[in-house]
Amino acid sequence: MNFRCVASTSLAFLIVIALSATGADIADNVAIARLKYPGGGDWYWGSSALPNLTTFIRQNTNIPIAKEEVRVDLSDPQLFNYPFLYMTGHGNVNFRAEDIEVLQKYLSAGGFLLANDSYGLKKAFVREMKKLFPDQEPREIPFNHGIFDCYYKFLNGLPKIHKHDGKPPQLFGWFVGDRLAVVLTFESDIGDGWEDPQVHNDPLEKRTEALQMGTNVLVWALMH
Repeated sequence: MNFRCVASTSLAFLIVIALSATGADIADNVAIARLKYPGGGDWYWGSSALPNLTTFIRQNTNIPIAKEEVRVDLSDPQLFNYPFLYMTGHGNVNFRAEDIEVLQKYLSAGGFLLANDSYGLKKAFVREMKKLFPDQEPREIPFNHGIFDCYYKFLNGLPKIHKHDGKPPQLFGWFVGDRLAVVLTFESDIGDGWEDPQVHNDPLEKRTEALQMGTNVLVWALMH
């Protein structure tokens, strides 16, 4: 894996400018917010994942990232202070009508959602995205997209972290105008790769790839 030369001081400055333009409160650093979603899925899966990701980002970039994981649902009045939402799980998600309305406003205001299929989430998530984007089908993000080259270089696209059904990993996206606003990782499970080593016994190489890809998604989301 080749590190793409990015001046991290400049990156942090540009991200602060970009976030200021969205109206997000960045006084206490950029926080990744875990989305508590309705429908019965295990939204809480992988308690060590986000703390490990934020530690990696703090150690390897100059992004002003908060140490603590934030947990929000779509009715939380603080939602719009968090430019990056993360959700994961294995089962069902079923957004209420009021959730769809809020999520539309959030994404239209510049927010970003990363959904990690930890095995079994894709079907329900794609169904719910149809409520949000009735005129769009999930679009596979090609290997030459900037999200795979904005900080670390992934020549072959999304890294394969877990076997699951043995299919190639895919990154799907939904757009607000020309802006990539929602992504779904499938047959990859980068979220499990962020967890403590003893949880899944992933080799260091795989865990590093997962953490690097998570960094790329955050950088892309904050810069676009």
